[in-house]
Amino acid sequence: MNGAPQVALRLEPGQVPVIERNPEGPSPFLLVCDHYGRKIPPQLGDLGLPEAELTRHIAWDIGIAGVAERLSDQLGAHLVAQRYSRLVIDCNRPPSAESSIPLVSEITTIPGNDGLTREQAEERRRLIFAPYHDRIDAVISARLAAGRPTILLSLHSFTPVYHGMVRPWHIGTLYHRDTVLPPLLLAELRREDGLVVGDNQPYAVTDGTDYSIPVHGEARGLINSGIEIRQDQIGDEAGQAAWAERLARVLTAIEPALREKAALTA
Repeated sequence: MNGAPQVALRLEPGQVPVIERNPEGPSPFLLVCDHYGRKIPPQLGDLGLPEAELTRHIAWDIGIAGVAERLSDQLGAHLVAQRYSRLVIDCNRPPSAESSIPLVSEITTIPGNDGLTREQAEERRRLIFAPYHDRIDAVISARLAAGRPTILLSLHSFTPVYHGMVRPWHIGTLYHRDTVLPPLLLAELRREDGLVVGDNQPYAVTDGTDYSIPVHGEARGLINSGIEIRQDQIGDEAGQAAWAERLARVLTAIEPALREKAALTA
């Protein structure tokens, strides 16, 4: 495949971007997972990439789907996730950002994103990005209207080595303006034996490089944080189960303090 395909993009009913779990769950935590899946609409083929690239971290957040599902079940927390590859459109980037539909990810060129027209880019936004974020927005609105405490937790994973740099953290918190959840989360994670915990590492949230936390957390006045887990920790089901159990334990420990504060913003 050379360059972007000149075909109209459409999604069949079974290809809708939004995945939900435990929508009636009683937990105050609302889990979102922007890079849960790595599907590509059939009309886009393989984006010009070999399969080996489409299973790497550039295509999705390896292991986080298994953690998110298990954590949702253990907490009784509503999970809203997105099934398409971040190479099609990154659902944690502002649509205006250059990395929204990347031409290069890490050191890999994405042929299927080369030469996109404005209309083709807008089509991806309309069919994938917008339904996902519209659903999160609707869920938050419904919870707040019902007076339900709502704490936004955005779940991600990160590659152990990026551009040749080794990342030592097992887990990191990501935040920007929130001063409630991150300190509690950091303190509780640091009580876990043997963990190297990053404070706004390996990434920090900004308005220009992130979407879910600034738009759904900060703009809506919700207590919020992102979580990043290193991918070699959750590359198999055993690791995913262990980390879901650990996070459930950590979040349950800080939930009473958070419930009181979240109720004030509901």
